[in-house]
Amino acid sequence: MDLFKNLKLTGLLALVLLPFNYSNGQTITLANTLTPQQLVENILVGQGIVVSNITYNGSAVNAQTVQGNTLSFNALSTPFPFGSGVLLRSNGGVGTVAFDPDLNALATNTVTNGVILEFDFIPSGDTLSFKYMFASSEYPNYVCSNYNDVFGFFISGPGIAGPYQNGAENIALVPNSTTEVSINTVNPGVAGGSGNPTFCAAQDPNWQANAIYYTSQYATYTGYDYNGGTVVMVASANLQCGEVYHIKLAISNVGDQALDSGVFLESNSFSSEAVEIAVATVSGDTSVVEGCSNAQFSFIRPTSNDTLMVNYIIGGTAVMGTDYNNMPNPIIFLPGQDTIVLTLNPIQDGLNEGSETVIFTAYTITACGDTIVAQGVLYILDGPNLAINETDPTVYCANDSVIVSAFASGGYPPYSYSWSYGGQVGDTAYVPISQNGTIDYYVTATDFCGFTGTDTITVTMNQTLAIDTMYMFEATACNPDGAVSGVASGITGFPQYNWTGPYNSGTFSIDATVLQNIPAGMYYFTVTDGVCSVNDSILVTQSQPPIAQLSASILAGCDPLTVTFTNTSQNTTNYAWNFGNGQTANVNDLSSQTQTYSNSAVIQLIAFQGNCSDTATVSISVSVCGCTDPSALNYNPAATVNDGSCTYPIPPTPTVEAPNVFTPNAGEDNPIFFLTTTNAANVELTIINRWGNTVFDQSGLNPGWDGKVNGVDAAEGVYFYKYTVTGLGGDKLEGHGFLQLFR
Repeated sequence: MDLFKNLKLTGLLALVLLPFNYSNGQTITLANTLTPQQLVENILVGQGIVVSNITYNGSAVNAQTVQGNTLSFNALSTPFPFGSGVLLRSNGGVGTVAFDPDLNALATNTVTNGVILEFDFIPSGDTLSFKYMFASSEYPNYVCSNYNDVFGFFISGPGIAGPYQNGAENIALVPNSTTEVSINTVNPGVAGGSGNPTFCAAQDPNWQANAIYYTSQYATYTGYDYNGGTVVMVASANLQCGEVYHIKLAISNVGDQALDSGVFLESNSFSSEAVEIAVATVSGDTSVVEGCSNAQFSFIRPTSNDTLMVNYIIGGTAVMGTDYNNMPNPIIFLPGQDTIVLTLNPIQDGLNEGSETVIFTAYTITACGDTIVAQGVLYILDGPNLAINETDPTVYCANDSVIVSAFASGGYPPYSYSWSYGGQVGDTAYVPISQNGTIDYYVTATDFCGFTGTDTITVTMNQTLAIDTMYMFEATACNPDGAVSGVASGITGFPQYNWTGPYNSGTFSIDATVLQNIPAGMYYFTVTDGVCSVNDSILVTQSQPPIAQLSASILAGCDPLTVTFTNTSQNTTNYAWNFGNGQTANVNDLSSQTQTYSNSAVIQLIAFQGNCSDTATVSISVSVCGCTDPSALNYNPAATVNDGSCTYPIPPTPTVEAPNVFTPNAGEDNPIFFLTTTNAANVELTIINRWGNTVFDQSGLNPGWDGKVNGVDAAEGVYFYKYTVTGLGGDKLEGHGFLQLFR
């Protein structure tokens, strides 16, 4: 048994059920208030089913004294698929079900503690279906192990001939297969750290493809208490209406009493033939607001291979086509289709009509001639009108942060606001205006129900200060003899002029609009008067500066490295080379230069144009190349780069001989089964019995099996062995075969 699982605290075995709902905190609240009979009759069973003879673990006991916890939760906004239902779960240490032959038939190890809830029922139709979700704490670490907690839905009765007790069939199956749902058949598709893929493959060769039915998205829910489980699954069976059937809903731990499992059963889904009507709204109740949200009327029937036409009656005070959209009638279930959803969209008509109702009533006649009525009721409430009060500011200078505000009224507070500029939210925003005139921005207010109103905010700018003209005088190469000039108008009071640029990387406050004796670059001109501040920029250009450019034929290589340098300088007349290896050259043309290097170096090229110059460099990396592996025959201790020239002695190939018979009794000639090997550095040996269970698994220089399993003599018979032998040179030799154990 796994050590970690031995350390796990045990709890109570539980039959858990109820109305369970979800909160915004994603919590499933457990409650222990109902007996097994109440769980089945009040929660689990839906239309078209009459139940009797309800038992729990073989007897009609009071569930409140044995089940530990009963599940209820309330918070429909939680995305758990079932709003309420019954949870059967195995809590370690309570509820021994090792006596059950059907659970033992499913298990790959010893059945321990669990829950068996069973009862008789009479269907009014010729089908049965219900929805469930299996979950377990064995996920994911014990996937593909012997700790494969099991559950099953075993149904027996007329027309059913299965392999289980009383001719029952297990209808808890992987969709479109005959494979039972379990940890080893529905999982993430990867064996856990304590598992072996062979265990999963033995139960279902296509087990990895079943990963589409696995989810861990509810593992963080309070009250879910499992690391993962299945998505919503449907159990179904074809029946004979009016006959008596028996179903056993069972779940158990396997191999130990730790890391429990559970199966969630949706409330009222255990039904036959009847078409149910469910109403779902965004708010979680049965009312919607005109123009605010829609509602879904779900027509639900058990899974069937027949086509079913359902006529329904729409009543209530609301008028179809006026107060809400037109709805199709009748609806047709195709073979295999169990749900049809009709969406009702309330129409906002601006009238104060008060609460209006929409009532859907469906009639279903079963194969036994019974009539079942299902009804759903929705209330439509009037929608509001939203009004917005806003500011329309006026500014006298360009500004990228003009504050604007809005206030909504009417509708359903609280309100949220979104602005057409910058994705801003909130009742205030900052907007820009960069030129005289007006600019419009829009604000949309949304109330709690989703109703919206939009209004316009107008920002006005009336600025007189402006920079009319900017002039530039070009600088010559390497001489700071350029100039810039700016002309401003509309000045109020005394102006302040500021220049910023590469002249001295600073700001100039001068009493003139001209800046002289400056080098090439971008210059920024700012004029500030008594009201406003404006700015502009201008680029001072330079005539034909020298540009030094060079490239190398190769940038890195082995000693000795010969490199040719190409000069592609522009606007230059003569050049100074420093090759970085002690060599230099002064030339007056663009000729290429070739040098040989034993060490890395930085090469510099200075290009001249009159008294101006520019410099370019390139780096060359030189390495000592050779064999850098000390174990090689031609190892070069001075080499820094391995050139792939290493040569090695060839190690001998391992060999293996395996006996096919051994007698582990004392005094026999061959009491230990082992492999005879040569040239082996390590031997991995695994022995498996005919049921696929591993009885021996060791590695080392010479592992051997003494014919015992957990200290007990193994039975005589044929065993399968496989091995992996690692040679002295690292090469591997794999093989397998059969051996006969005699005593």
